[in-house]
Amino acid sequence: MDVAQALSIDNDVTVISPKPTRPLDFKFDDKQKNYPFEHVVAESFTYPESKIYGRMKESYSFGKWCENYIRKNHENIDVIYMNSWPMFSQMFISRAAEKYKIPLITHIMDIYPESIVNKLPVLKSFFYKVLLPMDKNILHRSKKVLTISENMKVQLQKSRDLPENKFEIITTWQNEENFVKYHESKEKTNNQRDNLFTFMYMGNNGPVAGVEFLIECFVKADIPNTKLIIAGSGSKTDDCKNLAKKLNAENVEFMTVSEGRVPFTQDLADVMLLPVKKNGAFSSIPSKLPAYMFSAKPIIGSLDLESDTARAIKDADAGMVVEPEHEEKLINAMKEIADWSTEKLTAKGKNGFNYSMEHFSKRGNLRKITDIILNL
Repeated sequence: MDVAQALSIDNDVTVISPKPTRPLDFKFDDKQKNYPFEHVVAESFTYPESKIYGRMKESYSFGKWCENYIRKNHENIDVIYMNSWPMFSQMFISRAAEKYKIPLITHIMDIYPESIVNKLPVLKSFFYKVLLPMDKNILHRSKKVLTISENMKVQLQKSRDLPENKFEIITTWQNEENFVKYHESKEKTNNQRDNLFTFMYMGNNGPVAGVEFLIECFVKADIPNTKLIIAGSGSKTDDCKNLAKKLNAENVEFMTVSEGRVPFTQDLADVMLLPVKKNGAFSSIPSKLPAYMFSAKPIIGSLDLESDTARAIKDADAGMVVEPEHEEKLINAMKEIADWSTEKLTAKGKNGFNYSMEHFSKRGNLRKITDIILNL
């Protein structure tokens, strides 16, 4: 919506989106918002759970709905900016753009089918034979391809045989305004925290997140006067609750997060945890990274050491990075950071905040993306 809002100052803009359904069990505000642009809610199939068949059907349905909309309205469309689910929705939208000769900008947040292979390696052959050519066609139909990192750009350029001038890098951003306002608010001063040193994971609790691994490591670390909060929801939440119960982990808490309460909730933490399963961090930068940094909290990243996400944490000097799914190293990192002084924790968190303001803020990246759209 940020892109549409910025463009609508001098242009007629229409946004097509599905009904909001994720994360699972998240409480969405049903009130109709007064946007300065036309907002069309697609009557397409939605599937909030993290299951491959349902997500594919959801992507297919939304893509077909958008393709039909473009067919009916193509004479009034000058350019299409596509930030949609892979891969079926992108296929139908790009096909319609090509048919009606409408310039298409495709924003890639995660590389498919590679990231599906990490989840379902048994179907590797099928995904590469069927889906890889599909993605190649989508990107070849696009006038511009926006990626969120240099690693992603290089990988797509080589594997999809695309020219370098087709790409632009737009880093994953968060709206920093809500965090800045919270840092300056009385609510932050009055935020009631207990005396336990608090680790927190916030975000979608799905198959790739590896939250069960976090819980097991935290329990084995057995650090006195600490607790772990799992904030958010997702398909693996019940499994995580059952695991915590099985391990008699009374110092593991679960909470849902209402819309607009992310800064408040993350401020309950001393350290934010960012786990990504092995080989899962190369294809994208998770949106929770800038959100963690904007909360001015140090981060422990358990993820691929050569990924852009790991590089950002290191370059920012905002915490620690250890190998993914390495139990001993994550446990040692938890123990080490729990011994840091308050001054050191604060300094690392501030480093992350300053880095995110420079690299992940809405202000800088939004101008880049609107310029690209207007140039087409």
